[in-house]
Amino acid sequence: MKFTSVHFIGIGGAGMAPLASILLERGVAVSGSDRELNAKTARLAAAGAKIFAGHDAAHLPDSAGLVVYSSAVPPENPERRRAAALGIPQLRRGELLAELAGEYRRVVAVSGSHGKTSITAMLVHALRGCGLTPGFLIGAALRNGPSSSAGQGGEFFITEVDESDGTHTLVSPFLGVVPNLDDDHAWSVGGEEALHENFRTFARRSQKLLYYGAPLPDRLFGFHPDAIRLERRDAPCGPWIGFQAWNARLALHAAALLGVDPERAERALADFPGVARRLAVRFDSPELVIVEDYAHHPAELASSIATLRRRWPDRELQLVFQPHRYARLAKYLPEFAAELAKADSVLVTDVFAAWSETGPVDSAALAAAAGERVRYLPGTWREIAAAALALPAHRPRLLAVIGAGDIEHIFDYLPRSIK
Repeated sequence: MKFTSVHFIGIGGAGMAPLASILLERGVAVSGSDRELNAKTARLAAAGAKIFAGHDAAHLPDSAGLVVYSSAVPPENPERRRAAALGIPQLRRGELLAELAGEYRRVVAVSGSHGKTSITAMLVHALRGCGLTPGFLIGAALRNGPSSSAGQGGEFFITEVDESDGTHTLVSPFLGVVPNLDDDHAWSVGGEEALHENFRTFARRSQKLLYYGAPLPDRLFGFHPDAIRLERRDAPCGPWIGFQAWNARLALHAAALLGVDPERAERALADFPGVARRLAVRFDSPELVIVEDYAHHPAELASSIATLRRRWPDRELQLVFQPHRYARLAKYLPEFAAELAKADSVLVTDVFAAWSETGPVDSAALAAAAGERVRYLPGTWREIAAAALALPAHRPRLLAVIGAGDIEHIFDYLPRSIK
């Protein structure tokens, strides 16, 4: 890394924080700001980063050699404006990640619309369990496991790469992995065809390509001379079922392509602890199970609900759901409503506003479209938690807290027995 001091704008983000952690590990002086501080910024501060709450030009150190910003941070941000005035280079997070990946001999880049974090984490866990020490960047922490990032080694680097801003087109991996393709984020890259062309570019830049077959990826990736097409099977993989089994099967196939013995990799993956906020059990008792999940697209919500029903078939399924981004809610409102209607009861919170603070539809419109078992409930997380615990039930309950925004704060007010 040629820079000795790097400032991150939006440092608490799921992709930003682990990248900052890798730089700290490499001896780079790291500073950063975010609108809201969280557990990730606290860990970075404990590791030596200088963290600021809110955005202010004064937060940018004069010594910064580079500014890295989340794609959600506009040029008008005061720290970006000051960096421009001082002539400090600026990179999007994905641009710096591509530079970092270029320092490794064999990169595995996981893209696609859903499951990137889980597949990346499973592959890292399997490789480490087989005695390898890959560098890696995962968009969430492993439960009861190692950090979500590490910069060691020079052979392998395992990372998820972002299609939402098109920066997945900047990496040149030994192995590109694409579990699925949806039109999510089409609005942020110039439309569906632009999104598809970005995935074609990602495939062209991948020496090998591993993907699950379906009409769209088949059409986009059919040209690739070294593509491996897998069929998605509705069968368990080790202890996993549903979409988690699909993720595990893809991770194990990727490990084999890196030269790892398949049986050894499968044994190593058997004790995978899971990823934070991905079907994570937070409380378990005979009368109440509480699960957290990160689903924020209708396809993810459908997979989550199906897996919850399959794993806990005898429980009453109740959801607290936080829509993520007004643009996504507007694009998929009927699909979200149809999936929420499959639960026994649902509380919908206010939209988590990323990129845009308003939109043409809101949470009240979603609840109205989903039917009588779905209710919009504004308020504090304490109030929403109390309402969720008071939902009537006719049998033991499964309460699923679902969303990719700040809904995790509800756990400050819910029973917790498993972290």
